[in-house]
Amino acid sequence: MMQILWLVKAMLPQAAAACGLAEAGDVSGSWLTGQLAALRRFPELKLTVLCVGKTEAQGEADGVCYRIVPDASAFVPLLQAEKPALVHIWGTEYDEATVMADAAQAQGLPVLFSIQGIMRDCAAHLCDGVPEAYRRSGALWHAVDRVIPGELLDTMQVNFNTLASKEAALLAGARYVTGRTAFDRDACTALAPHARYYPCNETLRPPFYTGTLWHPREFAAAPVLFLPQGNYPLKNLHTVIKALPAILAKYGSAELHIAGWPPLDKGPLLRPVIDRMFPYKRYCKRLAAQLGVAGHIHYTGPLDAAAMRQAYLEADVFLLLSSCENSPNSLGEAMLLGLPCVASAAGGISSMLTDGVEGYIYGDALDEKALADAILRVLQSPDGGAAVGRAARARALCTHDAARNADNLVHIYEDILQEEKS
Repeated sequence: MMQILWLVKAMLPQAAAACGLAEAGDVSGSWLTGQLAALRRFPELKLTVLCVGKTEAQGEADGVCYRIVPDASAFVPLLQAEKPALVHIWGTEYDEATVMADAAQAQGLPVLFSIQGIMRDCAAHLCDGVPEAYRRSGALWHAVDRVIPGELLDTMQVNFNTLASKEAALLAGARYVTGRTAFDRDACTALAPHARYYPCNETLRPPFYTGTLWHPREFAAAPVLFLPQGNYPLKNLHTVIKALPAILAKYGSAELHIAGWPPLDKGPLLRPVIDRMFPYKRYCKRLAAQLGVAGHIHYTGPLDAAAMRQAYLEADVFLLLSSCENSPNSLGEAMLLGLPCVASAAGGISSMLTDGVEGYIYGDALDEKALADAILRVLQSPDGGAAVGRAARARALCTHDAARNADNLVHIYEDILQEEKS
């Protein structure tokens, strides 16, 4: 029996359900659901999943023990009680990861870190392309922010810098790391120079593997572009807004759909205050108005897995425009459905798709002309992007193959434990 303990910052749907909590639906950690399900076929694997949540609870389902704790104070006694052979920490930038790593190492337990993003690079590129005037807030607005939190970009930058520092400190002493792109491998060479790097791809949410696939529609002058996130500048909404006039010159009724809430608006009296407290949204709103494209931008509201899947199917082009990414799950999901994708050449994107084969990659994330040209390549292709969509699905089915990824992960566990014995 191989006893493994996972630490996950997010609340997994399986954990919530097993522990009888109300948030048993599509919650924040749902991207790990497929990996957990695929591991069921390994009877020699005894898995305890520890989630950080709002309350303390425990339960069991499908042979997996779930524990939810509100803080890291339970880590040491939990390790002593569970006696795992290995601790697998998903993510590297949060406080609980550091506490767990220290507790495990103090007990002589090997620790495997799974790289998610690379906070060093995310912090460096957080506000790329946003004018300086929106990136700095005065003392008054920081005072307001302490009472009613907003999204001040200088505060956000400090938080990202702090997370990057925590990640760097944690990885500096890491011995075992798993990642999935050339980008994170290079980052680990710099940040975790003493670690052994294991490649292992991610398994995505189950609904994206089966069911109806994307197919081209007759969009005439009204194609739909879909952006999965646009609430903070790293996701680069501002550049697609700048690209919209060139798209509208060819397709006058084109629409940009953005997953998530629209900018908050509580009427004319509060609008100046809200705009100050949410400077990135203010910038995008003003930019869209200046360019005359505001009427072509629509927010969907928050989407669970089923609704996100449907949003993909109703789009004509998927956009992943971030200034920094490792291997975004949203891009993998779009590829699994066969939706033609346009992505920036940031981070690990080129490890997920090949330009001109499974989608289109444009160079500088901030180059609106190159972005518009890449979008128009899809919209003006005779097949509406069907060929690159089929190629994208074929590659994604390989990259995100649940059984293969579960095999790889178990082999990583076995290799580490064997090395620890020698």
